[in-house]
Amino acid sequence: MASEQEILSGLAEIVNEETGLPTDSVQSDKSFTEDLDIDSLSMMTIVVNAEERFTVRIPDEDVKNLRTVGDAVAYISQAQG
Repeated sequence: MASEQEILSGLAEIVNEETGLPTDSVQSDKSFTEDLDIDSLSMMTIVVNAEERFTVRIPDEDVKNLRTVGDAVAYISQAQG
């Protein structure tokens, strides 16, 4: 099971690969859409990559609740637990 810091850093790498954003701009308090300007298509790719990397399942209906990077970190952490 990954720590929240490991999840955050893994998500930052995934976001960087998908969008080219610097990994240090991906922080827990950042909104995917407002702050990081991630569209729904990129978000789905990020979710699929996160599912593979952290061996969790994130149902489509839950993705819309993942508004911030912190939401995603907490969700993945709980899904692993």
